[in-house]
Amino acid sequence: MELVSSEVDAKTGLEKPRVTAFAHKTLREGHYEAEFKVPASFGPVGAVLLENEHHKEIFIREIKLVTGSDSSTAVTFGCNSWVHSKFDNPEKRIFFTLKSYLPSDTPKGLEDLRKKDLQALRGDGHGERKASERVYDYDVYNDLGDPDKNPAHQRPVLGGSKRYPYPRRCRTGRPRTRKDPEAEVRHGHNYVPRDEQFSEVKQLTFGATTLRSGLHALLPAIRPMLIKRELRFPHFPAIDDLYSDGIPLPAQTGLGAIRSIVPRVVKLVEDTTEHVLRFELPDMIERDRFSWFKDEEFARQTIAGLNPLCIQLLTEFPIRSKLDPEVYGPAESAITKEILEKHMSGGAAMTVEQALAAKRLFILDYHDVFLPYVHRVRELPDTTLYGSRTVFFLTDLGTLMPLAIELVRPKSPTQPQWKRVFTHGPDATDAWLWKLAKAHVVTHDTGYHQLVSHWLRTHCCVEPYIIAANRQLSRLHPVYRLLHPHFRYTMEINALAREALINADGIIEESFWPGRYAVELSSAAYGATWQFDTEALPNDLVKRGLAVRRDDGELELTIKDYPYAHDGLMVWNTIRQWAADYVNVYYKSDEAVAADPELKAFWDEVRNVGHGDKKDEPWWPVLDTRDSLAETLTTIMWVTSGHHSAVNFGQYHFGGYFPNRPTTIRKSMPVEEEAGRDEEMKKFLKQPETTLLDMLPTQMQAIRVMTTLDILSSHSPDEEYMGELAEPSWLEEPMVKAAFEKFGGRMKEIEGFIDECNNNPELRNRCGAGIVPYELLKPFSKPGVTGRGIPNSISI
Repeated sequence: MELVSSEVDAKTGLEKPRVTAFAHKTLREGHYEAEFKVPASFGPVGAVLLENEHHKEIFIREIKLVTGSDSSTAVTFGCNSWVHSKFDNPEKRIFFTLKSYLPSDTPKGLEDLRKKDLQALRGDGHGERKASERVYDYDVYNDLGDPDKNPAHQRPVLGGSKRYPYPRRCRTGRPRTRKDPEAEVRHGHNYVPRDEQFSEVKQLTFGATTLRSGLHALLPAIRPMLIKRELRFPHFPAIDDLYSDGIPLPAQTGLGAIRSIVPRVVKLVEDTTEHVLRFELPDMIERDRFSWFKDEEFARQTIAGLNPLCIQLLTEFPIRSKLDPEVYGPAESAITKEILEKHMSGGAAMTVEQALAAKRLFILDYHDVFLPYVHRVRELPDTTLYGSRTVFFLTDLGTLMPLAIELVRPKSPTQPQWKRVFTHGPDATDAWLWKLAKAHVVTHDTGYHQLVSHWLRTHCCVEPYIIAANRQLSRLHPVYRLLHPHFRYTMEINALAREALINADGIIEESFWPGRYAVELSSAAYGATWQFDTEALPNDLVKRGLAVRRDDGELELTIKDYPYAHDGLMVWNTIRQWAADYVNVYYKSDEAVAADPELKAFWDEVRNVGHGDKKDEPWWPVLDTRDSLAETLTTIMWVTSGHHSAVNFGQYHFGGYFPNRPTTIRKSMPVEEEAGRDEEMKKFLKQPETTLLDMLPTQMQAIRVMTTLDILSSHSPDEEYMGELAEPSWLEEPMVKAAFEKFGGRMKEIEGFIDECNNNPELRNRCGAGIVPYELLKPFSKPGVTGRGIPNSISI
């Protein structure tokens, strides 16, 4: 160990000689001790350097310097870091004091070390990374395919081109494949810097173990039990059996181990040694087993479900596509004034013009984003796709009512465009066609939710912030220390996603309708829709027409009872206040923000490298005032916490009963004009329920998705929630400590406000017969699948 003074020698202006000692193991488990003789003129200790002489890495939680035996004056260095063996890397590790400093305020004795530590974290951009390293660097997504193993597993490189714009990921430096010189070889685990890896507690409850081992062991065990496993469920009671009797599993070794990984899915039959695959009944089905079939629940979930980020105010009529009619067919929607006016009710009859003026028409629009993929997806086995538009009416009671669904197949070299509008008609045939059309729309929403609202907008877009922060903001920087808890485990979970979820033939491709085009589709959405400024919740709501900014700057919601927006704005405003309080402690003026070289380097790198495919966009904020910095930090913290929680921790609650959110639809509408559809229509007229079951995922697809959603919806026992625990460096600064206590208190108040709303019968989108209360933005939770809780970071 070496102690470094914060001061320089007054005469020479050079760093004072360091004080060195060896730390030895003590009788106390996990404790080392060293004794230093420090000269009286040494000054405050600003950093400690460590050299690990073991042959293995060692985890250092903290270092405490005690003068004499007076522990009340102990100086603590918070480390929480793995220190490599000197035999792997001769460079000593640097740990700084808990006191935060802007670059211009850095004590003279620490200036060189501050620069040296950042240089070590950046690496040199060459060579393959080793598991023990802590180097942060960028690369494109060129490791999802595996063309050497299977030519069908070739996937386009995402990022670095106009055709496939995408955020950057962490560079691993692996060699290129033989078949495709653009693609990176997939072997072993994906590298992430050592301190980004899961804790032991987290590894036991999630991670490589759960997704890889759990599913890879579980699915082969189930296969023999499912007769003709790729067939659909024979009837709805067979789906219900998954939650009651379950599927008996064959006697085999290893089921006990699988049960320890997915205990909510694989259960031991009471008083026996037999195992059964049985799922927990999701809350919404437990409350009302027919809710998924109802129009009002279909509409309610667009504002209080798993993907409340896509509904928009309808502002123009007739509805027109922005796609090229030469390629896709006529641009104008088949949804007419007459169709909407026939189904609108809300007291007096309204015209479309009146409803538009009163802001009572809303749209879920998956037309332009999906239409270019329709023919390609239809070439995949047992999969179909349309572009879709769904129009809703805001009733006098503040609830939404679906009016019409339009499904569109674009023209092709052999067929004209086909489109049809479905409404909840007065006869049995129309009523059933409406139910089938709803199933298509919900499947579109499920795919968009998983690939864009969830994966792209949280996991994927946050990784560049993490890499840039580690490369450009010193561990001493107050902004680094504010953001650090919001980045915990994200790089590791993203690396696991590239290994088992979003890779070629991974869980997403196997289970969701876009198949091999899944991640490519998220690239198209990134290019067309992603903007940093509208990742801020207030700006997103205004952009979608779901809120207007009043003269006093406050937001007014277009749908007053919009649970995601209402609760989200409470959380957003609380984070915004905390960020502003924190920024104002360290930056005494706007000029100080503009003059911070590390902050500028961080933000330049986010824009020009991490999100380099969008670097020339005009909407990037400039960090030149305290206000712009607080707003930018709030946006990053909101995306990692509130936004991610809203789209992640309800996945099992809403998707655990898969007919509510099918991940794929295997059959087109029976009324679609296409050769050979007559038999489908006859079958539909005779037994419409059979047609619906034919459309839904197969038994194997459903079980794979339900198991995955159960794992992804779960909180780890070591989860860290927003406002719960202060970072050690925040406690060092009294004004920051006070601001954090205010922040934590406000988060606890939000819990109470949400409970009140969920018990208010006037708020019909969150309180009513059989309705699941909206709790996804309640800040705190116990471990497990709870459907609530806002962790600091994207850790699952």
